[in-house]
Amino acid sequence: MAGEGIMSDIAPPLWLLAELTYRCPLHCAFCYNPVNYTDHSSELSTDEWIKVLREARALGAAQLGFSGGEPLLRDDLEVLVREGRQLGFYTNLITSGIGLTDKRLDALKDAGLDHIQLSFQDSTQELNDFLSSTHTFDLKNRVAKSIKAHDFPMVLNCVLHRYNLPHVDKIIDMALAMGAEYLELANTQYYGWAHANRAQLMPTAEQLKEAEAVVERYRNEIGDRCKIYFVVPDYFENRPKRCMNGWGSVFLGISPDGAALPCHTARSLPGLTFPNVKQRSVREIWYDSDAFNRFRGFGWMREPCRSCEEKTIDAGGCRCQAYLLTGDPANADPVCDKSPHHEAVINVVRKAAIEREPDEHPIMFRNDSNSRRLAASHDGRGPDYHIVADLAGVRK
Repeated sequence: MAGEGIMSDIAPPLWLLAELTYRCPLHCAFCYNPVNYTDHSSELSTDEWIKVLREARALGAAQLGFSGGEPLLRDDLEVLVREGRQLGFYTNLITSGIGLTDKRLDALKDAGLDHIQLSFQDSTQELNDFLSSTHTFDLKNRVAKSIKAHDFPMVLNCVLHRYNLPHVDKIIDMALAMGAEYLELANTQYYGWAHANRAQLMPTAEQLKEAEAVVERYRNEIGDRCKIYFVVPDYFENRPKRCMNGWGSVFLGISPDGAALPCHTARSLPGLTFPNVKQRSVREIWYDSDAFNRFRGFGWMREPCRSCEEKTIDAGGCRCQAYLLTGDPANADPVCDKSPHHEAVINVVRKAAIEREPDEHPIMFRNDSNSRRLAASHDGRGPDYHIVADLAGVRK
């Protein structure tokens, strides 16, 4: 039974992620937004978002992230930040920086924004602009200076993959030069658009090992000057991560159209209807909805997870990853070498090490045209695709 093994006093969510819009000026090949985001184009109004913030705070949520798409495309961002601050949230803006003018920084400061996470695609203009399919590198550099000039704590975020892993030292140097307090080197996790581009983005084990060594060297050299987080991609592990610290445990995501999600990419899963904050309260969604209870606890687990002594550590791993690689979200996460489907991960990593022609799998950039194209090709299977090919470790 779904939810078996859950304590009756389910803890409230601690982290609320408000995905204000799927609109974005960038076209990143590794975006975690659903590939069929054009099917979900409606957005909550200002009043509807304020209702969500108030209900989530009353429930116990403490950290509030504003993301997208690009949240700066919402004219009411400052209004929502102010509301979040007045409610007692710690507020965080997750942004590409496009549209973050000095005027808006002043307004966000006045509204009480606590923290800004700024994304870069690489330390070079050529690769940064290629990966986002824009000309934004110089603008991002100016925005980084403005963020510091307005005395905001800044996290610099750079998603890593086979293209920029060899530049990790230059990326760290860039973060240090900008005065970033934190640098998040988040190796690509293969969901959404990154899954569609996996053949292009997947690094080799050698690239990853070399980058880890560089990161460790910098950590030893710079100490606390900048805290560097290096998130290893699941495909190179033998045990799964505790995804979102457990399904329906800490994280509550609200998508632009109001659908409530237990993780960023849960919308890709079949057989689940995600409740909408327009029809149900946040409290009811968190405690009573089937979507949030489906993979809580341990009762949903099959073998080998059900009898595994490590299930309390990893909470079964990632349900979206299980679906993408096996076709069934209730299967053991294939990253785990105890999973009967672990060979699917091995095949993907093995294939990444094979030399190939640059145009063998052209990158599918995130844009409305490609979103509609991919949405039309899914045949009702959800926003990701090529499941059968994944099982064989190939892409067709």
